[in-house]
Amino acid sequence: MNDAAPGRPPGPDPVRDPWLPAMRAALEEAARAPGTGDVPVGAVVLAPDGTVIGRGRNEREATGDPTGHAEVLAVREAARAVGEWRLTGCTLVVTLEPCTMCAGAIVLSRLDRVVYGAADAKAGAAGSLWDVVRDRRLNHRPEVITGVLADECAALLTDFFRTR
Repeated sequence: MNDAAPGRPPGPDPVRDPWLPAMRAALEEAARAPGTGDVPVGAVVLAPDGTVIGRGRNEREATGDPTGHAEVLAVREAARAVGEWRLTGCTLVVTLEPCTMCAGAIVLSRLDRVVYGAADAKAGAAGSLWDVVRDRRLNHRPEVITGVLADECAALLTDFFRTR
């Protein structure tokens, strides 16, 4: 698959390329979600030094928890690892653009950055449908990097829904 963001020529991308290994880790998490009937979305939280301190995949069906989104679970695990709710200096890497709930969690946890793969035109809250994470009315606005391994992230979702 092409590592370039949609509409970008192939070749080195200094904005997105540094996030490829983390997105591959998020894709590994996402691939485990369909085993419980969950939509294949995966996320990892990176500490300021780049180590993974939180992992999550969708678990709404598995747990019956409406907040069981990959992003929320990864952020919770990262907060436990750090020992507090502020994740300053950390980055969330997720296979699908966060929804409004997850975008709110991103802002409230003070993550420095969110990196996502596939855009979500129906429910995305990091630039597609809404832009909660960069809303100037809020007290924290993380950097947003889009389109990292977008084709692979989208294909995982498309394949999942085609089999339903």
